[in-house]
Amino acid sequence: METESEPYVRLATLRQLHRVVAELNTARSLADTLQTVVDGIVLGLGYELACVNLVRPDGDLVVAAFAGDPAAEALITGRVGSRASWERRLTMGENWDGLRFIPHTEGWVLVEDDVPQWHTEGPDPRFEDEWHPEDRLYAPMYASGGELLGVVSVDRPRNGRRPGAWGREALQMYAFQAAIAISNARLRANMQRALVRLEREQQALRASEESFRQAFEYAPSGMAIAEMGGDQHGRLLRTNDALCRLLGRPASVLRRYSFSDLVHPEDIGTLLRTSAEGGRAELRLGRRDGTYVWVSLRNSVVADAADGPRFLLTHVEDIEERKRHELQLAHRASHDSLTGLPNSAELRSRLGARLCRRPQSVRATAVEALDAAFETRPAVEGEPGEHGFRPDGFPEPFEFPGGMGGPGGAGGGSAAVGPYDHHVHTVAPATDIDDGTKGLAVLFCDLDGFKSINDRFGHHTGDAVLIEVARRLTTGVRDGDTVARLGGDEFVVLADGLGAADAADLAVRLRNAIIPPIRVDGRAVRVGASFGIGWASCGMSADEVLRSADQRMYIEKRSRSKAHRRAG
Repeated sequence: METESEPYVRLATLRQLHRVVAELNTARSLADTLQTVVDGIVLGLGYELACVNLVRPDGDLVVAAFAGDPAAEALITGRVGSRASWERRLTMGENWDGLRFIPHTEGWVLVEDDVPQWHTEGPDPRFEDEWHPEDRLYAPMYASGGELLGVVSVDRPRNGRRPGAWGREALQMYAFQAAIAISNARLRANMQRALVRLEREQQALRASEESFRQAFEYAPSGMAIAEMGGDQHGRLLRTNDALCRLLGRPASVLRRYSFSDLVHPEDIGTLLRTSAEGGRAELRLGRRDGTYVWVSLRNSVVADAADGPRFLLTHVEDIEERKRHELQLAHRASHDSLTGLPNSAELRSRLGARLCRRPQSVRATAVEALDAAFETRPAVEGEPGEHGFRPDGFPEPFEFPGGMGGPGGAGGGSAAVGPYDHHVHTVAPATDIDDGTKGLAVLFCDLDGFKSINDRFGHHTGDAVLIEVARRLTTGVRDGDTVARLGGDEFVVLADGLGAADAADLAVRLRNAIIPPIRVDGRAVRVGASFGIGWASCGMSADEVLRSADQRMYIEKRSRSKAHRRAG
């Protein structure tokens, strides 16, 4: 389930991870947050049992939340383990990039210590990586300052096996987000207590303002107070040191701005849609050096009982690291792990985005397709006029043919509109003779002689050849073209705006780029390449386009002798 060659499984795991991480931020109290943490592990990460051991003020760890087994929950919830015993456990066993795994062969020495624990029953493992009932896996959680916040304990993976690299990384990322959620829950609790004290009588108000000031100034995350209402609505009145450090601007300078002045132009709509009371948004704010940082904004209204809302309190959390991890995981799910090229799923996605479900009988040249897309006709009542606006001045909603949600995608909607206008169709040259028609060429490449290299010199050499071929193909195309690895020794090139002669010339250039010897560990090896040229056209699916190019490649391969193919 966790092999590097299964992008669909990893994408499904990524979606589950995103869902359970999103749930962490919906809990209101610390207790709800802790329970949400363990529930997310059981529901989204594939373990049957999970608990959170939270560090108390005296340094010992208490079992604060449990999920998966009501009997075990009643047995150990609220029990305390000493800090010394936990530190011993977190230095034993195997270090899995921040996780701590103690196999049953070493864990027997921990049976008598004072850490609350449960024992599960089951047969001894039959395989090397099978989970043993007495195996232990811990995920330490650290606060932003590096101090230990707590430890997540998990048991009984549903697949019965020890987690692989993908499962370990998912658990590690989840523990990182859980630490942030727990810290934020504590911070929110402190801030809410400070806000309640602001509404009391004058003497109590002065004391609570001092408490609020300290919580504001020394908060580990950015905090800001903004004006609410009037001509200066949204202007920053006060910022803490954490926010000044995050944005690289002194407090005196930040008081000249509002968040709308600092937000990235692409995120201004997100900021405007964020409600004041309880509003939350993830967007980018500008730093002094011109760069942008991803943050999470959380708003609270500080009100006066008599005069109503007074100002807006905004909590600004740095989520740059999480966003970077999300992009990395998304890239892994859509790209080949060996060559770094887009994989089969990403190739079909890019190809499908250019195609619509126009019937095969509806065909047009490139010029006709452009004319149809930008055609204007006299406006009549109830119909759109020039530039897609109705006679009453309001814009006409865009509809894709057949009620689709977008090019190449399906979705609910109304019936098809008109003769497939509003869309620049992808068309293919009518014949292999260059008649001036430009289209989206699909070059299907299969390496000749690659299997013999794998058989003679091993997969290490074969992998090095694939990496070099990917580099040569990428170098040989334009910046806007796509080079993807379909699988094995098969590659696909998408090149738009080519005629039949252009596509044939490109295939020759790429074949000539592959032919030169490739040096691996001091040894020169050679592969040839067979290319089939297909053409994408609206009315075809991505699989049909690839199948057409594949068939042409085999026709081209059979047309040459075996010796000629090996020579390129």
